[in-house]
Parts: sequence; C-alpha cells; structure tokens
Amino acid sequence: MNKLFLLLAVTVIAAGQTPSAFPGSKPDKTLTKKLYELTKDFKGEFGIYVRHLKTGKTVEINADTLFPTASMVKVPIMTGIMDKIKKGELRYDSTLVFRDSLIYPGEDVVGTLKDSGKISLSKVVLMMITTSDNTASLWCQKMAGTGTRINQIMEENGFKVTRVNSRTPGREAMRSLYGWGVTSPREMAELVVRIREGKMISPWASERMYRNLARIYWDGEALSEIPPYVHAASKQGAVDESRSEVVLVNAPGGDYVFCVITKNQKDTSWVNENEGYMLLRNVSRTLWQYFEPKSRWKSMPESMKYH
Repeated sequence: MNKLFLLLAVTVIAAGQTPSAFPGSKPDKTLTKKLYELTKDFKGEFGIYVRHLKTGKTVEINADTLFPTASMVKVPIMTGIMDKIKKGELRYDSTLVFRDSLIYPGEDVVGTLKDSGKISLSKVVLMMITTSDNTASLWCQKMAGTGTRINQIMEENGFKVTRVNSRTPGREAMRSLYGWGVTSPREMAELVVRIREGKMISPWASERMYRNLARIYWDGEALSEIPPYVHAASKQGAVDESRSEVVLVNAPGGDYVFCVITKNQKDTSWVNENEGYMLLRNVSRTLWQYFEPKSRWKSMPESMKYH
C-alpha cells in the first residue's frame, strides 16, 4: 500500500475522534495557552494531552493524532503479560531460561545473560519497564502472545489506535510509518490512568504494573521537573526523530496525567539539549508549577549535567 495513502487514511480515522471509552473534554484555556507558547518554535510535529483527574480539566493539542510509541509500547506489552498471568498461562514468580537467540543488540542488561541462564519473569518485566530493556521487551512480547494478542487487549479495553506493529502479522505497513508501535497522546495517557485506577486486566495486575511504572531509571526528562519526593508513574520513548513520555503524577493537589510525543523532529541528536527532550522538560515543569502553585521546588542544574 502506498505510504502516503495509508498515512492519509489513518489520519482521517483518528482526526477529531474522542474515544467514548475516555472522559470528555473540559478545556483549560489558560494552561492550553501556556503550552502553546512553549511549542511555538518547535521544529517538527508534536502532540500533548493533559488531564487533571480531580477537576477533569484538559489540554488537547493534537491529542488524537497518531505518533510513534517508541519504547512506550512496553506499557501495552506489560498488559499482555498480565493477561497471561490472569489466565493462569504464566506465573509472575516463575523462573525463565534465557537463550542467546533472544538477544537484541544494544546495552540491555537481560541481553548480557549467558545462554541457559535463569531469571524470574518478574525481573524480566521490571527490566522492560524500568531500564527499557529491549531484549526483555521482545521476550515479553513473545510470551504475551505477540502483538496480535496485545492488540486484541487494547481493542477490548477501548483503545482504538494504540497497537504493536513490530513482529505482528498485518501491521507491516504501519510499522514502516511508526516503528515498533503506534498510539496517540490521549490513549497512552489514559492507558496509564486505567492502570492507576485498577481497571486494567485486574486490580492486582494494575497495582503491580503501577509499581513497575514508578521505578524508572530514565528520569532525566519529564521526571526531572517533578520533586523527587512526589510519587509518579511513567514510561519514556525515543528514536531519532521522536521523543516521548507519559507521566501520571500523584501530586498533593490531585493526580494529573500528561503525555507528550513528537515526530519528524529536525533535531535528531542524542544530547540532553535535544529539542524534543527540552520540550518534555518544559511541559513537565509548566504543569507542576501550574497545578502546584505553592511549591517552591526547582530542579537543580546538575540534574541535567550528570544525566
């Protein structure tokens, strides 16, 4: 299928679509203006979705546009593992045997295991989320029933566009456009909300997933602009032309969730000052200061220096 035709087709499907499975819009005009000001000079495409869970106020900037998930796809993959556990097909405390054929080239910790080495499923899932270990993630994707089953779970729970593309029959064209996975800022944010509320797979599975999402190693972007003593659950993603992060902050004034995703970035560098990374930090800082106006906490310059 022609890539341009496919892109137009999926854009039409997503455009103007607010999935009925999610809360309706309650635009916060003041906050929306602040975030537009942050993005006015951004060189590339971006989407932002924000919802304050207590007040219901939202910001929706290209919130239903399709974007690459990059490593945020590991959240849907984790739900696939929990689905298998709920069905009794996997045990969270089971011991797995690693094989060299599972290695995905990179700096993964799981990929350093020796052939026939043993590791618990719980550690593999944790490494997938915490350090974004790709070897662990592809292993989990396979154990979860591949992208085919994970995508069914997303569909069954009202997520219309969030899908795994890689190693999933019938998703080859979408993979050529979006890579490993595809989502929208609204759907990725609301997936984390669903987990927070104990409504994804099962109450226990949701609690376990939320704990994993609160143990993130990659805390140099959006998380760096939230006080370290404030609980937050998150997942990050990054490829050359796209940087993304979804965060649910358990703030004193009430929980809020946000997701920022970029694509077609002009800045493809891998430095802390990358324009996409800076956008993630700036949005996160603005939201914290807006929702917690009495807070005097500020991130330290050394935080970015040593990240």
